[in-house]
Amino acid sequence: MIALGILALLALWLISGIKIVQQSETMVIERLGKYNRTLSSGIKIILPIIEKPRSIIWRYVKQDFHGYNVVVNQMSSRIDLRETVYDFPKQNVITRDNVVTEINALLYFQVIDPMKSIYEIANLPDAIEKLTQTTLRNVIGEMDLDQTLTSRDTINSKLRAVLDEASHKWGVKVNRVELQDINPPHDIRDAMEKQMRAERDRRAMILEAEGTKAQLVLEAEGQKVAEINQAEGEKQSQILIAEGQAQAKLKIAQAEAAAIEAITNAIKTTNADPVNYLVAIRYIDALKEMVSGEDNKVVYMPYEATGILSSIGGIKELLGVAEKK
Repeated sequence: MIALGILALLALWLISGIKIVQQSETMVIERLGKYNRTLSSGIKIILPIIEKPRSIIWRYVKQDFHGYNVVVNQMSSRIDLRETVYDFPKQNVITRDNVVTEINALLYFQVIDPMKSIYEIANLPDAIEKLTQTTLRNVIGEMDLDQTLTSRDTINSKLRAVLDEASHKWGVKVNRVELQDINPPHDIRDAMEKQMRAERDRRAMILEAEGTKAQLVLEAEGQKVAEINQAEGEKQSQILIAEGQAQAKLKIAQAEAAAIEAITNAIKTTNADPVNYLVAIRYIDALKEMVSGEDNKVVYMPYEATGILSSIGGIKELLGVAEKK
């Protein structure tokens, strides 16, 4: 019986020395309280009592009985080498223009040196949280509220650079920092909303004024083009009318020249003067225009009436000669 008991204790001792390390996890082994080695993933054997894994405080998010997420810090002998997300609680920070703002941040980090994460810092999750909070206060304190609301990428870059440099000696690499919420006080948000509405109203008025201006400019340009086209049309019309009148006068002159030539040829055989004929015709036309009006009550003979009579006599001679022939 004693032998069986000893064999059972020996089996338990050997079994306790078998460790199964999962993928993306590691264990730090100490031998008699001193760092000995770091176990990789797979089946590993340690010497019980003489060797044991060193525990580390790790942060877990679990659900309580009511279904709410609860952050729990527990001791664990296994170190997770995967990228870990820490969702820190909201905190109040003061901007450069003395506005108290509530900010919620997310931190993505990864353990790259398990030995340093155990021996260089006592409580790694708490240290990362406090470092993030203080760094966030320093970064936001150098910026105004407007810059804080519009410069999230800048804040994230500054936080990541500072946290990565400070946590490097802990064997941790900070990959990125994200700001979830930035909540100014209610009175500040009301003032910002009023300012936003006023700015939008101003932009709307400017756009409306620019539209009216563009409309007036287009109307003026259209009226200008229309007047130019109308003037160009009137110009072309007057040119065509003048050309028509010139051609008509030319035709009339050509016809009169032909008539004069015909009359001259007709009286070449006589001794009469054709000038008398033409002058008499002009006098008769002028006299007709003077007495053709409805309101004309006085009929008078021009001073050169004797010239007309002599011209009429010349016409009579011409007719007489033509009749004899």
